[in-house]
Amino acid sequence: MKKITYLYIIAILFVSLVTGCSSGNNKTEEPTDENSSSVYEKITAEEAKEIIDSDKDFIILDVRTEEEYNSGHIEGAILIPDTQILDKAEELLQDKDLTLLIYCRSGRRSALSAENLKDLGYTNIYDFGGITDWPYDIVTDD
Repeated sequence: MKKITYLYIIAILFVSLVTGCSSGNNKTEEPTDENSSSVYEKITAEEAKEIIDSDKDFIILDVRTEEEYNSGHIEGAILIPDTQILDKAEELLQDKDLTLLIYCRSGRRSALSAENLKDLGYTNIYDFGGITDWPYDIVTDD
């Protein structure tokens, strides 16, 4: 019985070691080619607000639909719906090294858009998820 228990513990430790190791950071990094260092990072709404309140140059990018954007968005945000990122990003966001703060409604479209921007060669991408988690003021286009 003790032998089975020891084997069971060893098996659990092995599986935990193989599948449970992670660095614990939020950066998603996959260079698009051997010369690229494109990265995007998942941050909180509070961290995004710190960047917005700093003197740093940045663009706030709303990737929701036009209707969602018009119903309320973060002040200063520009709209490029997630379905149009690949077609319009390079035309509207010409500086690929500028800090981009990306959000959507809940976080799914912002993550997909961050991946697409990373693949296009943008280097300073911060996904802060959904406007539903934004505890600060928003503006509407009436």
